[in-house]
Amino acid sequence: MSEKVVVITGASSGIGEALAILLAERRQNVVLVARRREALKAVAERCEHRSLIIDADMTVRDEVKRTVSETIAALGRIDVWVNNVGQGITRPPSQLTDEDIDEVMKVNVKSALYGMQEVLPYFKERGDGHIINVSSMLGRIPYAMIRSAYCGAKHFLNALTATIREEVQQTHPRIQFSLVSPGVVRTNFGLNAMHGGPDSRSFPESQSAEEVAVVMADLIESRAPDVYTRKGAHDVVVGYYAKTGADPRPPDQTA
Repeated sequence: MSEKVVVITGASSGIGEALAILLAERRQNVVLVARRREALKAVAERCEHRSLIIDADMTVRDEVKRTVSETIAALGRIDVWVNNVGQGITRPPSQLTDEDIDEVMKVNVKSALYGMQEVLPYFKERGDGHIINVSSMLGRIPYAMIRSAYCGAKHFLNALTATIREEVQQTHPRIQFSLVSPGVVRTNFGLNAMHGGPDSRSFPESQSAEEVAVVMADLIESRAPDVYTRKGAHDVVVGYYAKTGADPRPPDQTA
């Protein structure tokens, strides 16, 4: 892997933390972005002096702009931008409030939209760049009723990724937009969901954050437009929409 500067939002824990550590091990330069500076410092200590810390809130556009400018000022460039900020919500659709929808869209959609829009002028100037949006299997199949609004937000993110790719590549074919769809990952995602929720670690056949990080690190090299983090996940999606009559869900795709 050639040396790159990779900005990772939501890098203080979970998938973002695992990806940062793996990329540093592969001798990449990582920019760790999150709101919790002390947590970022702990991640940075495991990145062997190959990291830059930026404490910023990705749901605030001006903070995203600052992250772009500070990264370029400190490291000279950005090669890859990973939109990894996200939060679940545990509430059936009939009970969703205006506040629920506003918050889930702000965290899961607006943060990624701001990231894409604010780094894009720089990538266009370079004529090259790579944006990775972290979605979910729930952005493919809305089968977790308690995650109703989260399913919708990730479907929205998937659509944005595909359409901005089509728009930008008409004039800048070397700017890639990739979508990553993990299933259940053994992180604090479930415990940190709005209104609480089941611990993601309690589900069988779940993945570790480190396993997901390997897929994402490889994606930085392949620049594929669309990847799943579990073998057979694509077939699960195809089966669902083919309406075969069988339940397409593997045991780990329930939350």
